[in-house]
Amino acid sequence: MLSLIPAPRALNLLALLACIVAMAGALYLQHVDGLEPCPLCIFQRIGVIAAAVVLLVAGVHGPKNVGVRIYGALTALTAIAGGAVSIRHIWLQNLPPDQVPACGPGLNYMLDVFPLQNVIQQVLAGSGECAEMDWSFLGLSLPGWSLVVFAGLLVVGLIQLFRPLQGR
Repeated sequence: MLSLIPAPRALNLLALLACIVAMAGALYLQHVDGLEPCPLCIFQRIGVIAAAVVLLVAGVHGPKNVGVRIYGALTALTAIAGGAVSIRHIWLQNLPPDQVPACGPGLNYMLDVFPLQNVIQQVLAGSGECAEMDWSFLGLSLPGWSLVVFAGLLVVGLIQLFRPLQGR
């Protein structure tokens, strides 16, 4: 079965391609379809970009053994963080209407006025705009698809983290 798994560099570059496709889809929906991202959507984009940066560096670097594991762990961590934000977003979207938090200020305003820690807390608490479900495909909303991407990235990270060490 392990022979079916691509080499570390190829797997990192394939996962990087998945991140690029995910971001291209999000940017298409924003700039062509006019679907503005809420603060939680922006945090999910940051998660995809963080994973893409790790995967790009890993793909260019092409490390052996311990380096593959380090990049795998970093990929898994970015996937877990992004997936957690996606799960929070999905939870907000599925709240009964009477329990949806009120809409808050925009992310740009919060970044200008509040310390970063407060901004992160407020965004993760969610707001009414994050609870709206404006788009879906095959029954999944955007945060649902983000969770699928993050789950795939987690699988890639775990494969890299636990793959057998190669000879020198």
